[in-house]
Amino acid sequence: MSKINFNYLKVIGLIVVVAFLFAFSNQRNKVRKVGEPNIVFLGDNRMFITEANVSKLLIQNQEPVSELAKDIIDLGKLELALNSNPLIRQAEVFMSVNGELSAEIKQKKPIARVNTNASYYIDDEGGFMPLSYNYTARVPLVTGNIKKNKLDTVYQFAKFADGDDFLKKHVIEIRQNNDDTIDFKIRKSDFIVHIGTLKNLEKKINNFKAFYQKAFKDQILDRYDVVNLKFDKQVICTKK
Repeated sequence: MSKINFNYLKVIGLIVVVAFLFAFSNQRNKVRKVGEPNIVFLGDNRMFITEANVSKLLIQNQEPVSELAKDIIDLGKLELALNSNPLIRQAEVFMSVNGELSAEIKQKKPIARVNTNASYYIDDEGGFMPLSYNYTARVPLVTGNIKKNKLDTVYQFAKFADGDDFLKKHVIEIRQNNDDTIDFKIRKSDFIVHIGTLKNLEKKINNFKAFYQKAFKDQILDRYDVVNLKFDKQVICTKK
């Protein structure tokens, strides 16, 4: 009987020791500081916001997360801070079991740059994107009658141009007129291309490509002042 009791006591003692060690280890793990966060940029667009910029956003209760204990870090709050930055499209923050904090960042992609009384980018989802101190994108300038809450027309053309190899290479300026029609200019040429509305846009651009290739071959591009694509069945050129 005493032997049974002794074995029973040993088991109880072992359980108590294990529980104590687990509680002690768990408490130490909770109060452990997380250290410098691991910041990963996803996708090809990585130039507009840096690791240093992201680290400055990873602040909780007026302190950098690298100085905080693991158990008081609010991952949702950190994600909200990152996603509120207008240069960031999406951010996720997570922590490993050993207390390593990581942030995965996907930056916005600009497709045009407004250059009127205010300067900012239009991103590839049609939203506002501020300029960056770290990098300047080589995208077409947008001029004319532009308002932040009325970007749809110029965005649609900029999006089309960004997805077309010819236009992406050649278009340097997009102008939105007072009647919301669109003009554009191309690299190394003085003439204005008038699209009109965006109706039948693909056909109009195909007409322009055919005109450009023929005029370029004949070396007569510098003779023109306006190339009018308003009528989708023809290209009307005005000479200088």
